Amino acid sequence: MQKILSEYPNPQFQRDSYISLNGEWEYKISKNPAIPDSFDGKILVPFSPEVELSGVNHLLLPDEYLFYKLEFEVDDDFVKDKVFLHFLGVDQIAEVYLNGAYLGKHIGGYLPFKFEIKDKLEKKNVLIVKVQDLSDTSYHSRGKQKLEHGGIWYTPQSGIYFPVYLESVPNEYVENNRLTPDIDNSSLTINVTSKANKCLINIQNKDIEIDCNKDVVIKIDNMHLWTTSDPYLYPLVIKIGEDIVKSYFAMRKFSIVEVNGIKRFALNNKPIFMKGVLDQGYYKKGYLTPESYDDYIKDIELAKSLGFNTIRKHIKIEIPRWYYECDKRGIIVWQDFVNGGETYNSFCITLPLFSHFHFKDNHYKMFARTNIEGRKEAIEEFKQTVKYLYNFPSIALWTIFNEGWGQFDVKEIMPQLQELDKTRIFNHVSGWHDQKIGETKSMHVYFQKVRLPRKKDRCIILSEFGGLVLPIKDHLMEGNSVYKKFTSKEEFVNAYEKMINRDVLRHIPKGLSASIYTQLSDVEEETNGFITFDREIIKVDPSIIKKINDKLSI
Repeated sequence: MQKILSEYPNPQFQRDSYISLNGEWEYKISKNPAIPDSFDGKILVPFSPEVELSGVNHLLLPDEYLFYKLEFEVDDDFVKDKVFLHFLGVDQIAEVYLNGAYLGKHIGGYLPFKFEIKDKLEKKNVLIVKVQDLSDTSYHSRGKQKLEHGGIWYTPQSGIYFPVYLESVPNEYVENNRLTPDIDNSSLTINVTSKANKCLINIQNKDIEIDCNKDVVIKIDNMHLWTTSDPYLYPLVIKIGEDIVKSYFAMRKFSIVEVNGIKRFALNNKPIFMKGVLDQGYYKKGYLTPESYDDYIKDIELAKSLGFNTIRKHIKIEIPRWYYECDKRGIIVWQDFVNGGETYNSFCITLPLFSHFHFKDNHYKMFARTNIEGRKEAIEEFKQTVKYLYNFPSIALWTIFNEGWGQFDVKEIMPQLQELDKTRIFNHVSGWHDQKIGETKSMHVYFQKVRLPRKKDRCIILSEFGGLVLPIKDHLMEGNSVYKKFTSKEEFVNAYEKMINRDVLRHIPKGLSASIYTQLSDVEEETNGFITFDREIIKVDPSIIKKINDKLSI
């Protein structure tokens, strides 16, 4: 079977017991919801049928069903007491069957799920996955996917778009772990979830036996802090019987401090200007899915070479491997939650860009959140996102809502999320519809000069700005970008430097604490990236942009 993205997808929680199921599967697209007897052809998993790399090139409509079939065998020596079947991303509603037995259903396209399958395994196995994608016709989380795509909204994709794999473990195994660094007390709090009472951890080359299912504080000797220039990661091994999990952690702290009456972001208690770039995480051949993990590395290293120390992961949840590459390379991450809701009202999501109107987000109809089940589902997904990504050191900030897209009740939601994660900053809304809560005041500014709010009682962040366009012939998709275009590299660089000086640099002494330029790469018609959608052309010399960005500091 052809293998693609077959490396272990989660270096933060890694076992040797691993079988990748990525590769060629059979598929069928039908309006009949019954499992078919025959299939149409081959699809390369984990690429959606909409994308070039899948080999299918079909846009799944809301009234269609996508069926996958995989036949596989598992060696006896792989099988222990339990076998888990993992899916890291299936968009949007998935039902899974193994050897004719129904395993379960998962709703939501952006979070992982798994099934324990030991009792269903046979010598030869048949795995069936049935998928329906309602895209933006329902209230489920959809990100930037839209059936009538264009501008800032992208071609929808469906089905399996992140890795699928098997793991096998004994009865008592490491179910989960939670790692909380505390640099002020030179300690790490670890909580290992297991049916076992005890586990053995190896930390700083010392074996320590600890209790499971409770917070245990471990002293860290000669603490080596994680910084953007020195992203030191401590190896960590957790062992319960024959189950061994390799992990890592970092000693770092993100907070907000007051400097001369101004609230500033801080890394390890020292003020830092978080100069960032917006990253949509889309690739021309695979859309939400990279062709290889090298694509992740190249994008992160490009951001660093351009002089950015922060990436805002915009309206997408990546697989753990991406966050690991950020941890390893010293890139700070701002992580957005994924938006959902019904059909958006342009008066609510677009007009504030020019009018600066802000509405209370309990007006559910205005914010396209009338469905109570949709609101409950969104809150649960936000909580799952925090739990899923909690251990990654590079994540500094969570963005709950962006530009009013399906926003609701954030005053009630934010305290629930803060209870789950007391180590990071929460930006309750990005752009507009500020509910005047939290530690941050976020602005999106396009087509106008940046003006800071008079009131400086919160940390002021320019969480989106810029959007300058340098089109590259033969590397464009049909359609027009919504941003300002330039015809030469020199014009683009001059405009970028002028904008940085006018809208960012001069505002830092006045209270601006972070900026996020839009954006890292082109995406379909949105051509305001530093690199083309196909990743073939870096539009300007990164060292020139870095020299401009290097001026941004506190």
